[in-house]
This record gives sequence, C-alpha cells and structure tokens, in this order.
Amino acid sequence: MPRESRKRSESKIYHVMIRGNERRQIFLDDDDKIRFIDILKEKKQNQNYSIYAYCLMANHVHLLINEGDETISQIMKKINISYAYYFNKKYGRVGHLFQDRFKSEAIEDDGYLLSAVRYIHNNPVKANVVKKAEAYKWSSYGFYVGKCHYAKDIIDEEVILGMFSCDREKALELFKTFSRQENQDTFIEYKEDEKLNKTIQNEQEAKEYITEQLRKHNVSLEEIKNASNIQIRNELIMKLKVKTSLSVRQIAEILGVGRNIIQRMQ
Repeated sequence: MPRESRKRSESKIYHVMIRGNERRQIFLDDDDKIRFIDILKEKKQNQNYSIYAYCLMANHVHLLINEGDETISQIMKKINISYAYYFNKKYGRVGHLFQDRFKSEAIEDDGYLLSAVRYIHNNPVKANVVKKAEAYKWSSYGFYVGKCHYAKDIIDEEVILGMFSCDREKALELFKTFSRQENQDTFIEYKEDEKLNKTIQNEQEAKEYITEQLRKHNVSLEEIKNASNIQIRNELIMKLKVKTSLSVRQIAEILGVGRNIIQRMQ
C-alpha cells in the first residue's frame, strides 16, 4: 500500500514528531539529549530554516519548524541520520532507531502556531513527568523564560514572542500566561497502548513488569545489573520512574543498580 503523501504547508511551518522504533527509548541518558540538541544546532547553521520550539521525551521528540528554503523532509533526514549514527555507534547497535518516517502536520495560522508551541512545551506535563513546563530542562520553554541556554542559536524566539507584544518584557509575561492556560489543544502525539499506560502500583507489580519486559527482550536481570545491556536497563529505569511512585532507592534495589544511575535519568 503506497504511503499517503505529506500535506504541504502554505506557511512552510510544521509540527513534527519523531519516535523510537517499536516504542523504544531514543535517549538513554542526558548526554544523548545534549547530543541531539547539538545536532539541531549544527544542522541549522548556514541553513535558512527556523525552529520555534522543541521537546525531547524518552522515546519521541516534538519540533516546530519553518522549513525556509529546504523541505521539511530534507531537514529531518539530516537530523535523523546524524543522531541515529551517534546512537547506534555509542550503544553498539544496528538497525532502525526511529519508527517509520516522521509525522508532521501543517501549521497555517498564527493562533494554531502559538497553540502548537504551548502543546510542545507542555508535553512533559501531560505525560506526568513534571508538574510545570519550566521544570523540564529538555524543552525550549526554559530558553524562552531565561532559565536554560541549551537552545541558544537554535530557537528563533523573537517570532513567537513578537506575536504577544513588541515590548519583550510584556511579551514574555503574556507568553508565560498563555503557556499555563487550560486548553483543549489537539496535535499529533505519541500514544502508547493501554498496557504500557497502566500505572504500576507497588514493588510487586514493578517486579512483574520488569520480568515481562526482560522476557520480551530476551535479557536477564543479571545483564541489567552488570550493565551488559545499557539500552534495556535505561528503558526500564525511565518506565519505572514515570509509571510508579517508587523511590530511587526502591528502583535501585529492584534492578540491582546504583542509586546514582537512577538519579541521573529524567
């Protein structure tokens, strides 16, 4: 069956989402996220396109891009190939890192553009990773509000802030207020199946979940303890941190790894 053609945007602005193949994590530690952000910066240099927002989650990424002189497909191909090469080399793996081609939706008016920025920045809030967008350091929201400099030379914030006011200070306050507003924004998103979304209530359920995942990936708990399979280990840690109320100590004891490993991941 032929692929459905990508809807072209008259404004050249797209909300883009890339996700891990087979729901796998594409960021296993902070260094991976930093490398992805560096790639965004590298690929944008000397290219006439703009990025208005980004958010890096464990197994997917949201981007808001004005393609300029390049097509969105050309832009994403460069980003994806570079990151997949880095990831596969670092973790000694082969095969596809990302699931299918990237998803995209055309953004055709200013109201929809602002809503897309808000949606992307609040993705970690919606996923119950943090309570407020400003608490998540792997999105461009922190750059907008002056709390993070990872996005320097990547985000064209003046375009978005200029839609609120010509006065930057006033624009920033209006931007913050808008970002916190209750809304019914609906955009392309990463949907996990019901089983994966089920909250793990206690240590016993966590152990059962770990056993199921290890069997699924044909990995032993001993391999997790000895860091023989870092990718699976880190995926389990992220899932347990997001889907349970277990403490760092409890997760460390169940998996047999050091607490510092658990604490470093978010």
